[in-house]
Amino acid sequence: MDTHPLLFDLGKPKPTTRQIADLVKARGVDALDEAMLRADAAKYQEVRCRSALNQVKGMPFEWTLNPYRGCTHGCHYCYARRYQTQFELDSDDQFASIIFVKTNFVEVLRRELERPSWEREYVAIGTATDCYQPIEGHYKLTRGSLQALLEFDNPVGVVTKGPMIVRDKDVLADLANGPGCGVYVSVPTVDEDAWRLLEPGTAPPLKRLRAVRELVDAGVRAGVLMNPIVPGITSKPLLMERTMKAIADHGARFVGCNVMFLEGGTRDHFMRWLDQEFPHMTEGYKALYATKYAPSSYRKEVSSVIGMLRKKYGVNGRDEDDDSAEKSSHSDAAPEAKLPPDQPILF
Repeated sequence: MDTHPLLFDLGKPKPTTRQIADLVKARGVDALDEAMLRADAAKYQEVRCRSALNQVKGMPFEWTLNPYRGCTHGCHYCYARRYQTQFELDSDDQFASIIFVKTNFVEVLRRELERPSWEREYVAIGTATDCYQPIEGHYKLTRGSLQALLEFDNPVGVVTKGPMIVRDKDVLADLANGPGCGVYVSVPTVDEDAWRLLEPGTAPPLKRLRAVRELVDAGVRAGVLMNPIVPGITSKPLLMERTMKAIADHGARFVGCNVMFLEGGTRDHFMRWLDQEFPHMTEGYKALYATKYAPSSYRKEVSSVIGMLRKKYGVNGRDEDDDSAEKSSHSDAAPEAKLPPDQPILF
């Protein structure tokens, strides 16, 4: 017998992100009168999603999960800033102050994993917005997603700047011992001045590195994404060396590294921020970023320095991780490697 759903659900249904975008377009952000204002001064708008698994192109993986949209970490270089415009929000303050929470995310994910057509493909979590930003402590959508993936024997990778990930080391260790799991903790630099300027809402770099150590000790394949290298700010060779040494000292299984790219709303926001904080660099950036990527010659120069540092401190690249990395000591590396002077590679 069919049962009217309202007999069991008398609450007002959560809006979809599209409905929210239409509302903001028509009436502005003040129309989000149901968004919850929390102590961090951000507004959290609960929404319902129609799908959890998101298919992507041009990435090393094909499927992603993002239980939240928008991020209170507020990193000025974040490529996900440009996605906020899809919801009629700007890529400046509204990226970090209006967060969408997909309250039915885990339920929808379980339905999708149950489909006979799903072939347990690798899934990446946290690629468009951080899945361990502070609000995860309340909603636990990331933990629920990991538990669902474990239940369905599905391999996963997690990208985050949030030390809160150690809360879930039990599930991550079970995934690592089962279908497979890799954790990628973003630590672009250990310089505290650069960190405070570039990543105003994040945990300190060394706290993130301690999370890497705790995960590795728990049996999780965890490493660091030294991303992005920000020209003229985190690109000093000796600063990159300090960061690489700290990564190695905390037992990271691997390290990956790329130079920042700038596109769409992210580019607009970053250049406004740069003009405010480092106005003497603005013209250099306009020349360097004639397109969304820095020239290949510049990226190769950075890659060369990173390669030297990996050798010196015995840390494998992201795609080179194997047991031999655990057996190499820092004293066996290449101390004779010579770095460029302590100047920014570009500026």
